[in-house]
Amino acid sequence: MTVCRLSGDAQPRLQGRETMIELRKVSKSFETRGRSVKALDTINLSVREHEFVALVGPSGCGKSTVLNMLAGLMDPSAGEVTYRGERVSGANRRVGYMTQKDTLLPWRTVEDNIRIALELRCRSSEAGERGARLREIIDLVGLNGFEKHYPSEISGGMRKRAALARMLIYEPETLLLDEPFGALDAQLKIIMQRELLRITRVRNMTVVFVTHDLAEAVTLADRVCVFSGRPGRIRAEREVLAAEPRDVVGMRFTPEFGALAEDLWNELKDDVGKELTT
Repeated sequence: MTVCRLSGDAQPRLQGRETMIELRKVSKSFETRGRSVKALDTINLSVREHEFVALVGPSGCGKSTVLNMLAGLMDPSAGEVTYRGERVSGANRRVGYMTQKDTLLPWRTVEDNIRIALELRCRSSEAGERGARLREIIDLVGLNGFEKHYPSEISGGMRKRAALARMLIYEPETLLLDEPFGALDAQLKIIMQRELLRITRVRNMTVVFVTHDLAEAVTLADRVCVFSGRPGRIRAEREVLAAEPRDVVGMRFTPEFGALAEDLWNELKDDVGKELTT
């Protein structure tokens, strides 16, 4: 694995952290229209506690499949997926999962959408605790003043904040994020990237983040894993050292940032080219 230092004063952030997530020789095949399609082929991946890992690669290379297996939504066809040393089997309730679509319920207000997770998990006798947690999360994601608004009455960035709050309120220790900011414009995306880093650092969370945006991967991640075209294999890894707290705007204008983004593109471009010609 290559180590890339984006600033002279950057230091390793995760020394001594234990392994939280591990995929050992994991493969995954799907049966479709009478034939077997191999999505992943012999993946080995470990994620340390509090680490932010970005997965990049061409469409269909199995990045989302990795998240689904970590969440316990599907099993590998071969190999083993473990979380804190235990095999993942069935729903993994220690993780939160957020997809590109926010899936807010249009008939519920912002606070009622966020409250859903508490309604499902908490007893009615814990109403006071639920209210305190709801206020804490709304403040954390910066939605004060918009609690009574409906999803149709708020911006795309606020909808993302609400979806993030709904996931955070039941206090998962790991976030699985699948292109969560892909539909946002460039300015909103930067704002949400800054907020995600702030929240995950404050709460010491582990993150596995799928993206097609190389600049986003370099901006956010402690480590970037590059997947090959289907069947997906991890063809390269880059550890990213940046000064903390990360300047999500300023760092993009440094030569080191551009060099790392170009390096990642060089690892990807052949498979992306095949994708465009098929």
